[in-house]
Amino acid sequence: MLLLQFSDILRKAEIDPTKTKLIRHALADEGFSKCYHAGLVDEYTAHQRKNFSSGYLYWAVFISDRGSYARFYALYRVVEEKPDTPDLKPHNWPNENDFQGEASFFTLHRENILEEYEGRILIDWGKSARMWHQKGTTEKPIIAIQSAQHKQFPGYDKVLLSFQELQEVVYNQTDFELWQNALSSVNAVYLIVDIETGKQYVGSAYGDGGLLGRWRAYVDTYHGGNKIMREVIQAKPEQYRNFQFSILQLLEKTATTEEVIQAEGLWKKKLMTVPFGLNAN
Repeated sequence: MLLLQFSDILRKAEIDPTKTKLIRHALADEGFSKCYHAGLVDEYTAHQRKNFSSGYLYWAVFISDRGSYARFYALYRVVEEKPDTPDLKPHNWPNENDFQGEASFFTLHRENILEEYEGRILIDWGKSARMWHQKGTTEKPIIAIQSAQHKQFPGYDKVLLSFQELQEVVYNQTDFELWQNALSSVNAVYLIVDIETGKQYVGSAYGDGGLLGRWRAYVDTYHGGNKIMREVIQAKPEQYRNFQFSILQLLEKTATTEEVIQAEGLWKKKLMTVPFGLNAN
């Protein structure tokens, strides 16, 4: 029996739930995903339709993947509402058709009263995923309040992650900062194994974002843009849950693209992932 709701947290912090709007951003949404990876979560949140905050003083923002669970991101106090005129458009905003003065851009103050719980509170948003903003009085059961302690990085040779574990590493910066720093600092040849079928895929990571950036693509798309893996997901949409990730070889960040691809090709030959695995070529 669940005894704690998010509204209980608000009341404990002396935040009136009736004056609070709950907002759920989904990483499955392309528009939000682009802003998330560009570091524009605050700006994305602030860009809303006119009178969006009518009757509300606070916004409690959550971020979720494709399921119903959502992680608490931040609590904002609404300061001001302005038309979203072109001069307010943030740098690197991904949608060029926005900020034409037809919507609103809110000035938000990020409250620190719940700062210690950012990234730690996990709620069940419920079945109404399409209702991405709801009243603060809507009961949202708290599934977990996770530790704020940083997870130690075990070393590159010991990295062995299920798809669900990789999601946590990619999205939970609070606990996995050390992991993110380590994975983003290297180029690598990596291995994905479908633990149900035993089929393998060899890939490589180089350029901006390093290995973390490449693996993030699998979390966002489930197939990372790979032909055969995309076909697998189309045939069995839940098959990605059986993917396991590990590192075959580390490469210097100074390695050229040609050197990385050569290393990748050698591993494909060693493991025969083209004739018997998930590599198309």
